[in-house]
Amino acid sequence: MTARPEAAMLFAAGFGTRMGDLTRDRPKPLIEVAGRPLIDHALDLIRPLGLPRVVANLHYKPEMLRAHLEPMGIALSQETPNILDTGGGLRAARSLLGPGPVFTLNTDAIWAGPNPLDLLRAGWDTARMDALLICVPPGRARGRSGAGDFAMEADGRIARGPGLIYGGAQIIRTDLLDEIEEEVFSLNRVWDRMLARGRLFALEYPGHWCDVGHPGGIALAETLLAEAGNV
Repeated sequence: MTARPEAAMLFAAGFGTRMGDLTRDRPKPLIEVAGRPLIDHALDLIRPLGLPRVVANLHYKPEMLRAHLEPMGIALSQETPNILDTGGGLRAARSLLGPGPVFTLNTDAIWAGPNPLDLLRAGWDTARMDALLICVPPGRARGRSGAGDFAMEADGRIARGPGLIYGGAQIIRTDLLDEIEEEVFSLNRVWDRMLARGRLFALEYPGHWCDVGHPGGIALAETLLAEAGNV
């Protein structure tokens, strides 16, 4: 198995139901923040890594995303007739991603600070880890309430519980997806198995982050970018 991630997966297939009318005529990744589609902000994080393979999955209004992404050379994994959720979607795209661990990135968040994918690549240790997640302290997260998703130990291992919010970026081994029998499943199923083995780790993001999964997140993200001098 290749130790260094050489591919990235963009999750872009969802219906964006929390966005209400904003996704009536377009998929969520094409909603604009600071004048640019959300998925372009995500691609800004991926391009500096110089990865040979970048893949996006499609399902809702796929023709619009295809027209936007194909000219950029992004490989596309269209999920039909059913949407496959994060775990099933990642497994379906594996032939395009190639062997070894991969980056995955949600397309409904804005980051202000160091590139989270650079931090993941620097922190990845294939001998100890099955996945490495970027998590955000609630005090540096906008557009998301609650106490968090994971508690982190001193050595970077994580457990379910309050403490940190998963930011939607990780490195993960894809061979472990084969342990799940169902076609449609969440990556949470895979993480739970990693947790049981003590091989699920996280890094705390030192910058700020905004969830843009709901309409109010757009203004919050634009304010965050303006404060960071990125618009």
